[in-house]
Amino acid sequence: MLELGVCYYPEQWPREKWEEDARRMVELGLAWVRIGEFAWSHIEPQSGVFQWEWMDEAIEVLGRAGLKVILGTPTAAPPKWLVDRYPDILPVDARGVVRKFGARRHYCFSSRRYRAEAARITEAMARRYGDNPFVHAWQTDNEYGDHDTIHSYSDEAKRAFREWLAARYDTVEAMNAAWGTQFWSMHYNGFEEVDLPNNLVEEPTPTHLGDYYRFSSDQVKSFNKAQVDILRRHSPGRPVTHNFMNQNTDFDHYKVGEDIDIASWDVYPMGGLINGRLSDADKARYLRVGDPDQTAFNHDLYRAVGRGRVWVMEQQPGPVNWAAHNQSPADGMVRLWTWLAYAHGVDMVAYFRWRQAPFAQEQFHAGLLLPNSEADQGYLEVAEVVKEMACLPEGEVREKAAVAFVLDYESRFATRALPQGRGYAASAVALDWYSAVSRLGVDVDIIGQHSDLSGYRLVIAPDLVIPDADFVARLKASGAKALFGPRSGSKTRDMHIPADLPPGPLADLLDFRVTRVESLPDYHEEPVLYGNASHPVTGWRELIRTSENVLASFEGAHRTGSPAVIGNEQARYVGTLPQGEFLMRLMGDALGWAGVAGMPDLGDLRLARRGRLHFAFNYGSTVATVPASAAATFLVGGRQLAPVDVAIWTEDGR
Repeated sequence: MLELGVCYYPEQWPREKWEEDARRMVELGLAWVRIGEFAWSHIEPQSGVFQWEWMDEAIEVLGRAGLKVILGTPTAAPPKWLVDRYPDILPVDARGVVRKFGARRHYCFSSRRYRAEAARITEAMARRYGDNPFVHAWQTDNEYGDHDTIHSYSDEAKRAFREWLAARYDTVEAMNAAWGTQFWSMHYNGFEEVDLPNNLVEEPTPTHLGDYYRFSSDQVKSFNKAQVDILRRHSPGRPVTHNFMNQNTDFDHYKVGEDIDIASWDVYPMGGLINGRLSDADKARYLRVGDPDQTAFNHDLYRAVGRGRVWVMEQQPGPVNWAAHNQSPADGMVRLWTWLAYAHGVDMVAYFRWRQAPFAQEQFHAGLLLPNSEADQGYLEVAEVVKEMACLPEGEVREKAAVAFVLDYESRFATRALPQGRGYAASAVALDWYSAVSRLGVDVDIIGQHSDLSGYRLVIAPDLVIPDADFVARLKASGAKALFGPRSGSKTRDMHIPADLPPGPLADLLDFRVTRVESLPDYHEEPVLYGNASHPVTGWRELIRTSENVLASFEGAHRTGSPAVIGNEQARYVGTLPQGEFLMRLMGDALGWAGVAGMPDLGDLRLARRGRLHFAFNYGSTVATVPASAAATFLVGGRQLAPVDVAIWTEDGR
């Protein structure tokens, strides 16, 4: 059954509160507590001077109360004395300005000195607590990528980038060929001449930029792996996790996931809505419930990153402090988000944080308790979840879905390096497509090109810019139907146009060529005839030459009759960005084509399944009818589902 936890900072509270806090956590029904990820200056206030006693005691108090401790390595917040001694550890932004001490994440992944110091403090913690009976898991660092900290332009990053390029290309001639440096007289005589791609008069070659993104991603992986290796050596048998972030594609999460046991992520739907893809009208509509699909998408993604094992390390319990606007969730949403996580395969949900801080940067960030220790709304909803947990059977697992979505990080790097239009956002496009499938009541797995394709009936790739030939061959052999979005197959790994034009390797599945692309402003729409209906599209249009069946075509004055959607028995390709009714019809038709049973558009209702358990979540403002059979046994909620409410049922009478 689902386990619950909380994030706690004993160093921020008087010692006399610790026992009371631990007791109340257990009484609430919490099983896990995360500590330590920002505690470096409290552990080591001066170089080589360690003060372990307070942490020893905190772990003892929490553990003896019955809580399982997740201990974080404190490398996300290096202390002031370390920065003053080694200022070269600080990151440098794209303008060339050093980012100073005074908050967190103030380090450069490429700094050799910081890597050594991070390994040193990790080893000290692992030696001291590696076999502590109350420490049941570890978290490395905290939120890689937060505050735009993956890309640093320091001298250390420049040195490391040059070394990375030498390892990748072996010779500078090979790099020159890949980068196309004969263009604009950009030829290099040696790797030592290469600079980082910032503060240029014009844009860099996209291969230079794409390689910099790959390099920065690899730096995160190697930094993280160094800590994981230390923890495994001194704390064998205890799982290691990292808490990833919502909608971040600055580095390859699959590669970091290779080195950890459990993927976790931090769930903040209110800020995700404000900063997200929806129109202002839809943001107003969902203001207090969040984007109905963004959180589920990330649960499915991190289930893949963790190879089936996923936690929520920070669940929003109320208003936050960091978005452009910080609205309160509707009463009931903390409960809904908790059950949503479980429905999508999450095994542990920890809330951030236990008590709201009355000081420092996060004073407006709610906790389960108010600053004076009174129970806040989130606390009450967690108590409700605990009661409902007792009504559910144990041992239910999330099964493999019939539909898979491909999220490829190198393709995301490619569209960032060469967007061909300021409004193009691959993450938003993918989430739109995911949302359409979710509104049709179908569960989805998110996969990478490395993933096993067996068992999938439909594979959807909204933005597979750089397909691997091996992936295409395995997809072709799998028998699954495949639906590709615009730009798929449009670039080689060197960020070149394929020799025989796009779609590159996808030509093994579909006979077509893309001969021209347009990025279009939002104020311009073009009609597409799909079936017997005309739908407006904007944002992107491709000129396609094909022998395949034309399933939709552009109307209007410009190149009327040009294909917009093409297909054959196994694969389909979309050469534009469908929205609204067009997107819903396209996804519904794709599901039917693949033999996947969907439902009529559910509107604001979302469904999910975990083993025998069926879940319904109402994000709307009116009562919804749950599409359960007449034989359904409701364990939580009922057939008529109020706004901001959850229903859980079985169909087998148990």
